[in-house]
Amino acid sequence: MSSGYSSLEEDSEDFFFTARTSFFRRAPQGKPRASQQDVEKEKETHNYLSKEEIKEKVHKYNLAVTDKLKMTVNSNGIYTGFIKVQMELCKPPQTGPDSGRPAPSGNGCMNTLHISSSNTVGEVIEALLKKFLVTESPAKFALYKRCHREDQVYACKLSDREHPLYLRLVAGPRTDTLSFVLREHEIGEWEAFSLPELQNFLRILDKEEDEQLQNLKKRYAAYRQKLEEALGEVWKPD
Repeated sequence: MSSGYSSLEEDSEDFFFTARTSFFRRAPQGKPRASQQDVEKEKETHNYLSKEEIKEKVHKYNLAVTDKLKMTVNSNGIYTGFIKVQMELCKPPQTGPDSGRPAPSGNGCMNTLHISSSNTVGEVIEALLKKFLVTESPAKFALYKRCHREDQVYACKLSDREHPLYLRLVAGPRTDTLSFVLREHEIGEWEAFSLPELQNFLRILDKEEDEQLQNLKKRYAAYRQKLEEALGEVWKPD
């Protein structure tokens, strides 16, 4: 286990790597799953929180903090704080040759990031990869939130536009209620993509298939022409 600290407070770039939000049950059958409607409700709440509501929530959050990792509200309503992200990687990612840092492994090492409420999931992924000087594309990784409800555990893949610090604020500081996990996309994991993205893949495949068919037809047309010309030379009357 290792612990690290990074800051995203001054990072203002946006990165967009879309992933479908999905839930996976790890509990006995018969209990209702969290729905997509619940996720959308969380997003709407984030968009309409007033400055007063933010201050109240941050105050209650800080009262419950036990590890001194408190949140701070700025005058413009943006708040900053800490999230912990567990690394659950199947294999060590590629790093630069002169990074001087060990690549994060799949042993569940925990990293602490100082971020603001405006930072997105994409920026958090980018910051984690930069910390270890990982050269692989952020598109190969996804951030999950792990929710504990009664005797069930839900692993929810977050979209790139979501704000992890808001999720932390709403859930409270207890990591046994909500935790964040970084994982890589598995090869062939079509669940990671939205319906429009999958439809776009099909359009691309259809286009490539059509191009291949056209090239094949041209090749056989050229071959047929040469064959007919050769036959014409053979049967040409003396």
